[in-house]
Amino acid sequence: MTTIAQRLQQLRDIMRRERLAAFIFPSTDPHQGEYIPDHWKGREFISGFNGSAGTAVVTLHSAALWTDSRYFIAAEQQLKDTEFQLMKLKVAGTPTIAEWIMGQCAANNESSTEVGVDGMVCSTAEARDLIGELRRHGGFTLRTNLDPLHEIWKNRPPIPMNPVEIYPMQFAGEAAHDKLSRVRRALRQQHADGMLMASLDDIAWTLNLRGTDVHCNPVVVSYLLISTSGATLYVDRRKLSAQVISYLKAEGVSVDSYENVKQGLKDYFEYNILLDPNEVNYTLFSVCPREKVEAESPVKRMKTVKNERERLGFREAMLRDGIAMVKFLKWLDEEIAKNASLSELTVDERLTALRAEQPLYRDISFDTIAAYAEHGAIVHYEATKETDVPLRPEGLLLLDSGAQYMDGTTDITRTIALGPLTDEMRRVYTLVLKGHIQIELAKFPSGISGTQLDVLAKRAMWREGLSYLHGTGHGVGTYLNVHEGPHQIRMEWKPAPLVAGMTVTDEPGIYLEGRFGVRIENTLLVVPYKETEFGQFLGFESLTLCPIDKRPIDVAMLDDEELQWLNDYHQTVFDRLSPHLDAAEQEWLRQACAPLER
Repeated sequence: MTTIAQRLQQLRDIMRRERLAAFIFPSTDPHQGEYIPDHWKGREFISGFNGSAGTAVVTLHSAALWTDSRYFIAAEQQLKDTEFQLMKLKVAGTPTIAEWIMGQCAANNESSTEVGVDGMVCSTAEARDLIGELRRHGGFTLRTNLDPLHEIWKNRPPIPMNPVEIYPMQFAGEAAHDKLSRVRRALRQQHADGMLMASLDDIAWTLNLRGTDVHCNPVVVSYLLISTSGATLYVDRRKLSAQVISYLKAEGVSVDSYENVKQGLKDYFEYNILLDPNEVNYTLFSVCPREKVEAESPVKRMKTVKNERERLGFREAMLRDGIAMVKFLKWLDEEIAKNASLSELTVDERLTALRAEQPLYRDISFDTIAAYAEHGAIVHYEATKETDVPLRPEGLLLLDSGAQYMDGTTDITRTIALGPLTDEMRRVYTLVLKGHIQIELAKFPSGISGTQLDVLAKRAMWREGLSYLHGTGHGVGTYLNVHEGPHQIRMEWKPAPLVAGMTVTDEPGIYLEGRFGVRIENTLLVVPYKETEFGQFLGFESLTLCPIDKRPIDVAMLDDEELQWLNDYHQTVFDRLSPHLDAAEQEWLRQACAPLER
């Protein structure tokens, strides 16, 4: 196993040979995924940083990594003892990638003006932005036809070869050929004859296929090329059973080898083709000779609006997930009371085992965040054998977890009191709860952006001079990716509208480095509220069924409406879950859901 320093040396040997001033390693794969197969984790390989978002850049004499606030603490720890300098996105004074490259090259009197990036793992939109920014900052050009990892990454993991499954109609609620018809109608409205679909969850949803090619995300590494009269799935044929091939043929889909997608684009015979520049990588975008319609893939918004069967599936999956959560929380209370030997990892293992007992369970939906005490301030902390700490009967445990069930995907965060708390912990916990409840209570016109709701989650904490930088909410897939867009609730402007039938999380938090963190999260369904002369208004239905810990709450900080919402929510949780629990579990839940009074 080579070290980071050895890898950088090998990379720089290639850069000198190719006369490159710098090389850029994005965090994505050829499909612009957030979570990606090991084969494409080049940024992690070259830097050692394993967060889901970040960009590593290497020059002949220096190295740096850009990431967002979720990973500031984790990145500092993982980059320690390497030459990588942490660049904090959206923090004043942080240079852009192009600015930094220009500064480094000028400082070292480098003559080369060419910067490299693998065009297969860089979206068209990102490549264009890089080209423009590099030109403005020092007249650099961008080269996209080189992947140095082919040479320096020995024993590189192969592209996944896992079998493909048909997703049953009883859960999908709409046949693949009907979805393809809807896609073609949407393409006609955009004056496009066809499209290349590169997003793995879009392909899985459209064709009612699922797989295990990406950790926690039930998708299949593939491309889907759609024309007016047909569709071709580019996938490793060895992954397809005779049943799957027959199914695809019946749905109007032919099959070709994964590596043939470039040739498929070259041979595309229609007049024009829709290519989403945020989804299709720069290399594939460049090889297609036809007129291009540059627009967002219509599937993005189709799949976010759940049909009747998908909504039912979410409710049933959340019920089973809530049962597992109650069993877990009762067990945790009892073990802490006994002063049992527990740690972050044992908590994770216990919760996963309880979920696995539920019908239709397939996997976790992301790696569990079981973060005790100061670890709770690391937004995307994941316990390892090296970082695992014992739980004590005091302080707060932040637990962010979820599961993949055949009929739905869950995502829930609870911050749990393990014993005595400080006044600061209670104040911060209650501020986060107030923000969570304000989102739950929101009523708004159909079609507004989630950005317009974000202030509701932060209003109370802003008055106390507190805040957080991650998003307040994201969409959730139907037995698909736990992060689904384009709609979100976050401070940054996201124009994607909120419409009835969408799922979205509600997860404000506050993180005090070196002390503790608090986050409370439910998954919500956007539902009709009322129609007036001003149009259709919407609200939220809580899909998540699990008690919110009352022990850290400073009741005096809640207004009457917030207190009423909390008590009503807990009554719903008890009514829905208690029939599925034994007597002891029911009694625990009764106390956990008892009305809170001033």
